[in-house]
Amino acid sequence: MKTAVWSKPEHERAGTPLLVMMHGYGTDESRMATLFDSLPPAFSCAALRGPKVIGDHHGWFLLDYFLTHDFADVVSSTNGVFDWIDAVKAQHSSVSLLGYSQGMAMASTLLRLRPAQFRAVVGLSGFVLDNELLAMSESFDSRPPFFWGRDRADPVINDAAIEHTEEWLQRNTQLTARTYPGMGHAISAAELVDVSAFLRHYVLR
Repeated sequence: MKTAVWSKPEHERAGTPLLVMMHGYGTDESRMATLFDSLPPAFSCAALRGPKVIGDHHGWFLLDYFLTHDFADVVSSTNGVFDWIDAVKAQHSSVSLLGYSQGMAMASTLLRLRPAQFRAVVGLSGFVLDNELLAMSESFDSRPPFFWGRDRADPVINDAAIEHTEEWLQRNTQLTARTYPGMGHAISAAELVDVSAFLRHYVLR
């Protein structure tokens, strides 16, 4: 991860909980940085840039309408995020994840591979990868807190992906699921209020 935008200067981060934020497909870290002011100020938020160049923007792995993915791409991006987290986590009291759209696929994949490392996970208008190799590697000792926010009429995430995501989250996580009618494939102010309450409850209390 060569590019990360932080919500706090370096001298203010020591001992704070870290929130690693991952953007959607065909955008970049600046999209997530716009959310900093809507999240609890106790967190040090870091918005990362996906390594795949998508036109003038970025992503985490190549994707089509059916959310088909190359698992080697997914593993490469995931390892890059793990390397970045490993380099900074000693400064922080805990590590949590927030992913939007394709970033939710990344956040949930990180959780599946190292569930004990993360305090809480937030997934917004996204999905969990349907992948047999990932499923075989999972081993949850407990159910991690997971917030899943979306619009039921989201035009981007297809029905099969939603069905798999809901089933996986219900089976493996301590799930807080919320829907926001009329939001579309986006992030709303009302949703961020709920995300902040979730993070305060599971990370700051």
